[in-house]
Amino acid sequence: MKTILFACVHNAGRSQIAAALFNAMADPAKARAISAGTQPGTRMHPEVEETLREVGIDLSDVRPQLLTPEIAARTQVLITMGCGEACPVVPGARVEDWPVEDPKGLPAGRVRQIRVGIRERVLRLLQDNG
Repeated sequence: MKTILFACVHNAGRSQIAAALFNAMADPAKARAISAGTQPGTRMHPEVEETLREVGIDLSDVRPQLLTPEIAARTQVLITMGCGEACPVVPGARVEDWPVEDPKGLPAGRVRQIRVGIRERVLRLLQDNG
């Protein structure tokens, strides 16, 4: 099974959206996504929780987590989410960067647009990786 790591700085928005959507759409026997951050926040962005709840994904029990060497060691694909210089390095993983706007503090309509954009990228990732 392939492990996809979605990473951003605070792990409270973009990477959580991507991992949740990936896991909702992927065959769990083939791949699973996790998300982590280089400087994790203390809680999820409420606007992210709300926009995912609209599509049937509940993140109320999810907390941002630190990208640790243990997480990195089990990752085959690293997708960074616009973290610039703070993006992590995971030796041996294939790396993609998705420059995605941070949804923190944005109005609901804009967060929905970000969710839709991430969903389109996740669909392409799933198609490209069988």
